[in-house]
Amino acid sequence: MTLFFINFNQKTDKLTGRYNYLIEDEGTYILKDKITFTDSIFKFDNKYLPKGKISYGNSILLDNFINTDLIISIPKDQITKDTIPFFMHDKQSPVANYLDVVVGKGKLVRIK
Repeated sequence: MTLFFINFNQKTDKLTGRYNYLIEDEGTYILKDKITFTDSIFKFDNKYLPKGKISYGNSILLDNFINTDLIISIPKDQITKDTIPFFMHDKQSPVANYLDVVVGKGKLVRIK
């Protein structure tokens, strides 16, 4: 007789759920808004901010974050945590790879 065990708590490679979005400003974190992640799209609770696109790769990129020039990078190994650090990058940066230059940072805190 063979027994099969199925793990229903599969590890996900995608951001899902609702998070508070906090920005670091001079060593303190300021709550800005709430974000909902669904598959490859995210949207802010503030209806005036546009929806954005999520790209999955070696790191996770949130494109169209608040404005079209700002992109967020998240280390892939962090997405299963309740508090996720992120880094902000300016697409208009004069360097060849704008992801090499961090212009700000913050945290996403899961809302349970």
